[in-house]
Amino acid sequence: MTEPPPRILAIAGSDSSGGAGIQADIKTITMLGGYAMTAITAATAQNTLGVHGVETHSAEFVGAQIDACISDIGADAVKIGMLGSPEIAHVVADRLENLGIPIVFDPVMVATSGSVLADNDTIAAFERLMEIATLTTPNIAELAALDGDVTMVERGAAYLAKGGDANSADAADRLVRPGQDDIVWSAPKIATRHTHGTGCTLSSAIATFLGFGMELEEAVARSREFVRLALHDAPGFGAKSGPLGHQAVRMDLTGEPRLNQITLAVGDYEEAVLFYRAIGLHQMVDSPSNGYARFESPGGATLSISTGHGEVGGTSVYFECLNVNTFTGALREQGIACLPPKDQSWNWRESWISDPSGNRVCFYQAGEDRRYPPWRIG
Repeated sequence: MTEPPPRILAIAGSDSSGGAGIQADIKTITMLGGYAMTAITAATAQNTLGVHGVETHSAEFVGAQIDACISDIGADAVKIGMLGSPEIAHVVADRLENLGIPIVFDPVMVATSGSVLADNDTIAAFERLMEIATLTTPNIAELAALDGDVTMVERGAAYLAKGGDANSADAADRLVRPGQDDIVWSAPKIATRHTHGTGCTLSSAIATFLGFGMELEEAVARSREFVRLALHDAPGFGAKSGPLGHQAVRMDLTGEPRLNQITLAVGDYEEAVLFYRAIGLHQMVDSPSNGYARFESPGGATLSISTGHGEVGGTSVYFECLNVNTFTGALREQGIACLPPKDQSWNWRESWISDPSGNRVCFYQAGEDRRYPPWRIG
C-alpha cells in the first residue's frame, strides 16, 4: 500500500487570476504529491497587471478555517502567505504555535505587480510568525522591511534570503540558520516576464517537502528546481507578469529511483526520428552529428535513440535520483558493483552498471537539465 500524502495547510490570500496566492499553493502542493488544504485570508481581484481590489476576511473566520482543517484532517506542514491584517497574523500565530509541525512563512508585503499587500501594523505582527516558523522566505525588499540580515540573525530566525529580484545575471538564494554556515544556491536567471507567484510557489514547495519529512536544506534545493522548471514551462498568459507553468512540471521530486527514460539502439538516425515523431512523441533533442535524439511522451517520461553509444546489443535504462551520490553509495553497501558518479558535459551526474543480462543501467541526477538540457531545440 502507498503512504498517504502529506497534509499541507496553506494560509494565504486568493488570486482570482490563478497565478499566485492560494491558487499557486494548491497547484504546487498537488503537483508535488501533497494534499492541499486552505485557510483563505482575503479575496483579491487580481491579474498580471496588478491587484484591483481586496476583500479581507475577519480574523475569526480565518481561525475557523484553520480549526476546521486541523481538527478533522490534521496537518503535516503549514505554509503562510498573505495575511491581510495584524489581527489575522495574531490569530494564525495562536493556532499554530503549539502544533509542532514544520511552518514556512512567506512574509508577503508586495505583489509581483507592485501592489502593496501588507501595511506597517501587519508587518509588525510578523514577529510572532517568524518566531514559530521553521523557515521565513523574504525577498530583497521584504528582508529590508524586516530590518535586514543583522536583525534576522538577532531574532534567531532561520530564513531564506531570496535573490531573484537582484540586478544580476544569476539568481542566488541564501539559507541562513542559527549556529550553522550559510548555504547559497545560484543559477543563471531564466529570461522571462512570467514570474507571477514565484514566492508563493517556492514556499509551498518547501512546506510540501518538509511535510514529506525531508531535511530543510534538501527541501529548499528541490523547491528551487520546481520553481525553475515552472518558469521554463510558463504558458505565456497575461499582458505583464504572467503565471508559472505548474501543470507542466511532470517531475516527481519526492522519491528515488524513478524510471525516467529508455535509450534504444537504432540503425538509421533520420528514419528513427521520423518514426517516433510520427507516433506522437515530442522531440526534445536533435543531435544527428552525435547520432542521438530524445523524445518526451505526454506523461513526461522520455525515450532516446542512439546510433552507437554502447546501446547495441542491449537497452539502456535510466533511473533519476534525488541524490545520486547517496543512492549509489547505498547500493555499494549492499554489495552491488557501482562506480562513484561522474559529472558529464551535459550537466548530468551519472553512474553506470550492468544488470545480470548485460543491459546497461544508469543512475543519474539532472535537476533542471533533465527537461532543459544545454543542447535543447529552440
